[in-house]
Amino acid sequence: MAIKKSDLYSSLWKSCDALRGGMDASQYKDYVLVLLFVKYVSDKFMGQRDSLLQIPKGGSFADMVALKGDKHIGEKMNIIIANLAKANDLVGVIDVADFNDSDKLGKEKEKVDRLSNLIGIFNTPALDFKGNRAEGDDILGDAYEYLMRNFATESGKSKGQFYTPAEVSRVMAKVIGMGGATSAKQTIFDPTCGSGSLLIKAHDEAKGSTGPVSQDDQILVPYTTVQDEFVPGNNVRTIGISVASADQIDTVKTEITTLLESRHNIAIGGTDDFTIADQAQLLTTVGGVSDLLTLLLAGIASISLLVGGIGIMNIMLVSVRERTREIGIRKAIGARGRDILAQFLVEALVLSVLGGVFGIILGVAVSYLIGTLAGWGFVFSPVTPLVAVLFSLLVGVVFGVWPARQAARLDPIVALRYE
Repeated sequence: MAIKKSDLYSSLWKSCDALRGGMDASQYKDYVLVLLFVKYVSDKFMGQRDSLLQIPKGGSFADMVALKGDKHIGEKMNIIIANLAKANDLVGVIDVADFNDSDKLGKEKEKVDRLSNLIGIFNTPALDFKGNRAEGDDILGDAYEYLMRNFATESGKSKGQFYTPAEVSRVMAKVIGMGGATSAKQTIFDPTCGSGSLLIKAHDEAKGSTGPVSQDDQILVPYTTVQDEFVPGNNVRTIGISVASADQIDTVKTEITTLLESRHNIAIGGTDDFTIADQAQLLTTVGGVSDLLTLLLAGIASISLLVGGIGIMNIMLVSVRERTREIGIRKAIGARGRDILAQFLVEALVLSVLGGVFGIILGVAVSYLIGTLAGWGFVFSPVTPLVAVLFSLLVGVVFGVWPARQAARLDPIVALRYE
């Protein structure tokens, strides 16, 4: 027999009513949901060995029922919840609320009566979760949604603040292990609350991005929540569809096209007011953009090399002119043309390699700085500086040959007369 939501909601209302006066309405859930959780898991898993949750001795709802009227009821309820939390690795999750807080729950007899009444509200045959046969029902989710809907405005807070408070969201993000996420392919969604707070905290807990679009900037929530809370209306801009295998893509695209044309009243041969794209098309588009960017960067690099090479050539030509008498003296005492050629080629190579090394150091430093500040990380590949040095040598040879040949072909007599 399924639990009636009317009975659940009635118990929730009565429990919140029992807490009135001692705390802010936004804090009702801290106590009510814990009691409901203890009741639910006790009914579901009590006495089962291999169950999802273990109910230890002194950690069940029945133990709470036995405390009704006890003058130390608050302290003992904390112990029961602590035992349940320790047995299921839920410390810091379900044992946050203090059931022995006299400021919120009253002093002595008032606290005993209030907590006894609270336990009695949930100790009713109408809330026998052991006999609940609706396996698909989300009892705790429904309860949380009910508390949000009815007590957010009463607490003086916005719905979003009441849905998933920041501290609860941070704890949940840690509990589900978001800090261990290592791939941008790993996803998380929040199908019950839908306020976005939990997803934002999970995003902060596990940073990761892939490609030009950061996965950190995307969240998944029920589209009905988006329509109710953020974007009124029934318009849907994008629909994502997955197929069982790649062989079915063309068939599915054809069927979707036919269905949408029928629903949009588009005549055969008419112009569609929608587009359908599969991953192959997206990859082709991304590949085209990537190729274009590669060509653009290659063009910029080529222009930079050309400008640098021309600069080296001009420096070497000026050097040849200023050292004309030196060249004439070397030739007069026996230096051959190839010796002069080699000398100036080596000078051009040294000049270009020094410029290349300086550029490598500057590039690595700037890349490391940007990667660190932006949080992208920094990966150093030894192949990159090696290629850069080889290109520097090539530029030195290509643009240093002509000045070196000019120096090697000088007539020693003319060179010695040069002023």
